[in-house]
Amino acid sequence: MKRLTCPLSLIAATLIALPHFAAAASTASPKKPNIIFILSDDVGIGDVGCSGGPYKTPHIDSLAKGGTRFEYCYATPLCGPSRCEVLTGRYPFRTGLINNQSHNAIQPGHEIMLPTIMKKAGYVTASVGKWGQMSFGPGEWGFDEYLVFPGSGRYWRKQTTHYNVNGQQVDLPAQRYLPNIMHRFIDDFITKHHDQPFFLYYPMSHIHGPIVRTPDSKPGATKDELYTANIEYMDQLVGRLMAVLDRQHLRENTLVIFTGDNGTAQFGVNLSTVDGKKIIGRKATMLEGGSRVPLVVNWPGVTPAGKVNRDLTDFTDFFATFAELGGAALPQGVTLDSRSFAAQIKGEKGTPRDWIYMELNGKSYARDARYKLTNKGELFDLIEAPFKEIAVASDATDAAVVASRKNLRKVLDDHPTAPGKDVPAIQAAKKAANRAARRGSTVS
Repeated sequence: MKRLTCPLSLIAATLIALPHFAAAASTASPKKPNIIFILSDDVGIGDVGCSGGPYKTPHIDSLAKGGTRFEYCYATPLCGPSRCEVLTGRYPFRTGLINNQSHNAIQPGHEIMLPTIMKKAGYVTASVGKWGQMSFGPGEWGFDEYLVFPGSGRYWRKQTTHYNVNGQQVDLPAQRYLPNIMHRFIDDFITKHHDQPFFLYYPMSHIHGPIVRTPDSKPGATKDELYTANIEYMDQLVGRLMAVLDRQHLRENTLVIFTGDNGTAQFGVNLSTVDGKKIIGRKATMLEGGSRVPLVVNWPGVTPAGKVNRDLTDFTDFFATFAELGGAALPQGVTLDSRSFAAQIKGEKGTPRDWIYMELNGKSYARDARYKLTNKGELFDLIEAPFKEIAVASDATDAAVVASRKNLRKVLDDHPTAPGKDVPAIQAAKKAANRAARRGSTVS
């Protein structure tokens, strides 16, 4: 047998080069981050401690302390259109989902949702929680795994008898709290897929009404005490989720986002306040408190700790942001309204929005850093928002006012509001909110 020989100099050169090849490979193919999007229900800026609310939310506050809080994030004032914006990156006048009753406007053959593009980028996907006001289910829209709970506030056997897991109806055992079952599903999903990138859409059940007891609620608790207990349990679930990531050693490579789907629905004596001052507007209204929601972004080692970002952000922006961070290609031939703020998540300047657009059932407005213009032509100064919106005279000649009116008018012209529909549910929600405001109770 002929022996092959290799010069010692060549062996040495090869050994020296190996680390460089490894480094180059590592640079060329960085590990994709896991992405967890926690979408709480009816949680406005007055419901979370780190955004000035009166409640104790230590786990969410900890995410803000170790990450970045976005001061000006805007959702649609109702859950259906908000969730559709997140998942499609498109405004209501484009999708047709302009209120909670227009869910049949969107179809899988006409819209592309986040799980589809994330899966093409190598992600395994899951949806765990609320899936209302949208046609079909998470599976038809591309999620690999899912758990759907049956409706707002239906957490105990007394309120419901079943929930849905991957298309199969599952009986809810007596004395089992459904949000805990949802968390168990998430724990199993993360554990099972800890070695591959995952995208978890977590539309939490808390804190939409009716507000019922939690496993920690005291017997005979008042409505306000029950509300507080639900806020605290929501925060506890966020903490338990972080513990799962720590246990799986995934925290350093996981982007966690916490936000709310619309403004608060709760009005009480010491509630719906920011830094002790009552906010203006609530769920189902076009005022600041109806749309402005908490947004906390945390990615250890990537997101600057303890920073407050004051760029304008709206719910369509999550689509392009997650696509960029996950290396997913945006869909072709689709008009997207989404603007990525991935750079801001990393602490960079990025390309912030000059305006955001808001639409609900025939009403709309555009706002910049100072003013907002409605589709009725009303201009408001938001310098004291979210506590006050100051009407600006139509004949005001201040240069800044004139410039904002002109620019915002163009935004509204470029975004034709879909015609509104007579929706009794929206009117009922507003009446219920007004009654609740007078008696200090909860709006469901």
